[in-house]
Order: sequence, then C-alpha cells, then structure tokens
Amino acid sequence: MTFYQLFLPTATLLFVALVFVLRSVIVWKQTGINPFVFGKTDNAHDYIGFVYKIMTSLTWVSIIPFSFAPKYYHFLNPILYMELEEVKLIGVGLVLVAFTWTAIAQVQMSSSWRIGINYKEKTDLISHGLFNYSRNPIFLGILVTYLGTFLIAPNTISFTVLFVTYFIIQTQVRLEEEYLEEVQGQNYTDYKKKVRRWI
Repeated sequence: MTFYQLFLPTATLLFVALVFVLRSVIVWKQTGINPFVFGKTDNAHDYIGFVYKIMTSLTWVSIIPFSFAPKYYHFLNPILYMELEEVKLIGVGLVLVAFTWTAIAQVQMSSSWRIGINYKEKTDLISHGLFNYSRNPIFLGILVTYLGTFLIAPNTISFTVLFVTYFIIQTQVRLEEEYLEEVQGQNYTDYKKKVRRWI
C-alpha cells in the first residue's frame, strides 16, 4: 500500500469523524439540540441533504478501490494524465489545509454549528475568526477537501463528486443567506457587505 492509498481513507475517515460527527455530538451535548437538521421532505433544502449523502457515499466508492482493491480501480476510469506525484502531493496539502481550516471554523461557530437549516430557531451570527475572511469557511473547506481527494485519486467518480458537490453547496449557501437575512436582518446585511461569500 502506498502513502496515498493509506492517507486518503484515513484522512477522509478522520474528517468525517472529527469535523462532523464529533462536533455534532459536542453541540448536542452543549445545547440539547440535534445539529443535523436535514429532513426527509421533498423541499429544496432536504433534497440537497439527500444528494449530499449520495455524494458522501460515492466518495467511498472512489476511495475503496483506489486504496484497498487497486486491481478494480480501472473500472472507475482513472484520469491517467493526472496520475503525477506532484499532483498527488498538492492534493494531500489541500486536504490537510482544508481539514485544519474546517475544524477551526467549526470551533469558532461553537453552539451555532448546524448541518442544514433549522428554520424554527435563530442562532448567533458568527463574524469573528475565519468568518472575518469568509462567510462560508466550512463549505469552502469541504470543497477544497473534495478537490484534494480528486487530485490524489483522479477518476470519473471523484470528479463527479467534486462537480456535483460544488453546485449543491452553491445552492445551500444561497438558501442559508436568505434565511440569515430574514432572521438576522441588518446585522447580516452589513456583514455581507464586509465579507465575501468565499474568501
């Protein structure tokens, strides 16, 4: 097993476990509120949550053959001209930076951390730390993570995940902005004028 075959599943598992599962448990323990708020209705918000679950599953469909069953990896149509050491190293760097960036942003969100939008509550507007440079540092970290994953294991599935997730997140961000404008009012309008959507 190569370094990249070991790194990719390990980093992905840690990213999900520490950045999402652990943070969600911490917020639930602190507030008594389940921060995972995607439901099972047919509205746009919950549909995004459904598609995101599929993309997360497809990420593992890409990683498992790459790391643990390389003789089947060719079925994923690897992009051979991208199979370069330099490209993979850039991918590793992006995943590590994104992991650190996202973890810091989640700590800075504290009890306001949610996965999805709870339209029935009003959380604090976070504008300090990384949120002083990006209105959506966590979403930015997720996108950079998927980009890094694609560079380490460039294939049809990892590209599809990156491509689809980009548009899912773009839509989710706009839904969240509408919600925040409604519940935060002028505070969020002023914040939008000072801080860019991404960076």
